[in-house]
Amino acid sequence: MQAAAETSTASTVQSAALEHLRREFGDRILAEQGTCDGIPTVWVDRKDIKALLKALRDDTSPRFEMMFDITGIDERLRIHRDGQPAAEFTVVYHLMSFSGNCDFRVKVPLQDADLHLPTVVDLWPSANWYERETWDMFGIEFDGHPNLYRIVLPPTWEGHALRKEHPARATEMDPFSLDDEKEAFEQEALLFKPEEWGMKRKSETSEFMFLNLGPNHPSVHGAFRIALQLDGEILVDAVPDIGYHHRGAEKMGERQSWHTYIPYTDRIDYLGGVMNNLPYVMAVEQMAGIQVPARAQTIRIMLSEMFRLCSHLLFYGTFAQDVGQLSPIFYMFVERERIFNIIESICGARMHPGWFRIGGVAQDLPQGWEQRIKELLDFMPPRIDEYDSMVMNNGIVKRRTQGVGVYNTQQAYDWGVTGPGLRATGLEWDFRKNRPYSGYENFEFDVPIAVNGDCYDRCAVRVEEMRQSLRIIKQCLDNMPEGDYKADHPLTTPPRKEKTLQDIETLINHFLSVSWGPVIPPEEVTVAVEATKGINSYYLVSDGNTTSYRTRIRTPSFAHLQMIPEISRGFMVADLIAIIASIDFVMADVDR
Repeated sequence: MQAAAETSTASTVQSAALEHLRREFGDRILAEQGTCDGIPTVWVDRKDIKALLKALRDDTSPRFEMMFDITGIDERLRIHRDGQPAAEFTVVYHLMSFSGNCDFRVKVPLQDADLHLPTVVDLWPSANWYERETWDMFGIEFDGHPNLYRIVLPPTWEGHALRKEHPARATEMDPFSLDDEKEAFEQEALLFKPEEWGMKRKSETSEFMFLNLGPNHPSVHGAFRIALQLDGEILVDAVPDIGYHHRGAEKMGERQSWHTYIPYTDRIDYLGGVMNNLPYVMAVEQMAGIQVPARAQTIRIMLSEMFRLCSHLLFYGTFAQDVGQLSPIFYMFVERERIFNIIESICGARMHPGWFRIGGVAQDLPQGWEQRIKELLDFMPPRIDEYDSMVMNNGIVKRRTQGVGVYNTQQAYDWGVTGPGLRATGLEWDFRKNRPYSGYENFEFDVPIAVNGDCYDRCAVRVEEMRQSLRIIKQCLDNMPEGDYKADHPLTTPPRKEKTLQDIETLINHFLSVSWGPVIPPEEVTVAVEATKGINSYYLVSDGNTTSYRTRIRTPSFAHLQMIPEISRGFMVADLIAIIASIDFVMADVDR
């Protein structure tokens, strides 16, 4: 009932924003597109895009404070585009309103011969990286962008990888070779030139020193580089450089069948395990019209919260280690391993089970699962209390992190910050509570917040989130519904095992579902979840086929790293290490 009421409220406020745009822009709105996720979607010409986006940010009621995502679609091979303006490429803007608890989608049609539209970096600084990525992947130019160059692909890359003509497999390309001339060319492209990064070599009083932090350094938590501009030990600027971990996850999402892509999602936030499966399978289910049984929904929640515990434990230990406290990480990894053992006893695998399915989960809970969950609920709470005295009440940790890397709620909106980093600024907003999914509306839990928005508070929020995850898991144990672990729907993939051996027709159906995948109706949908590091969403476009036409993965870490220069200038290098640790990111979540 609560979820239905919130959906109705969101629809009402979205309609008010849409009415405002109709009044202000009239026939300048090229089309209004219906989508199965209910998010209002309007098409406008590129000459009107900035004015319309500014109206959504400043003038509509509710206001859309955050530019949640910007991406592109290569429309040239798409068949089902009824009611949409003619376009060979489309740029998609996804806006989010926290005050109105709703979303808005704006699209701009473009032709291949003229892929230009104005930048919106002056409206939202977070648009910087999203526009660079859209240019990198599609070749779409954003006029006026301060620094439009490749972001996840190497600077010497030829072509734009998410165009439909670009190969999706290495076997479709010529074998790689590296002669002396090409090696020299590649090495030249890697030379660091401060001016190209927007840096100056000296000021009126001193010459700056430049320092590479990474891309291979334990304190940057993965293959991640930050080019530092230093005046003595003071950070004048810090420019993040990503892409070292890029694997083409979105391209693979458009190559694999709906079913066979599920294990790939595990590798996005590789510390989030099956929580990565959840937005993807829910998006497919929404397009297919599949109703997931209550038991499957509750199992999904229980496993997701167990992975939240595992992820937060790793963050907690490495956060303490990065500010100089070595012991906690060894204790916390012991608890993490114990939880992984429980996950393995349920899913059959530990970090990457790939266990959720279209329509439910892979199999029902095994006999004795209740005892394993009780073990978790017994050993974990006292350990978290013990870690409070080791870390959160430690004077050195407080002095290293309090007042460092501070930002407020408005800055979080500007830079696309979600999750614990947003809640640490004092905003009580959690996707599980404000837009319940998979049955979260049936659970009682609190949304932890802090007020200072510094490194210490970002850690404190995650610590309390672990306690809330244990509350949710206990409710799963006490109130696990009876019933099926997978939906009885023709597009459920694969069908329930017990129904595949009745006769040859059911076996053929199972074979086709797994090998070719289900045929999903032509639709578009965005589904998001409160992942371990913030809001993770999948924007899927189906063209009525067994594979996705467009798979867009919006990850929290990508937006969060972009904010590093904003919150680190004026601090020392040691403070930067604390700031990086407090963000809690993994590079697979950034680069995809």
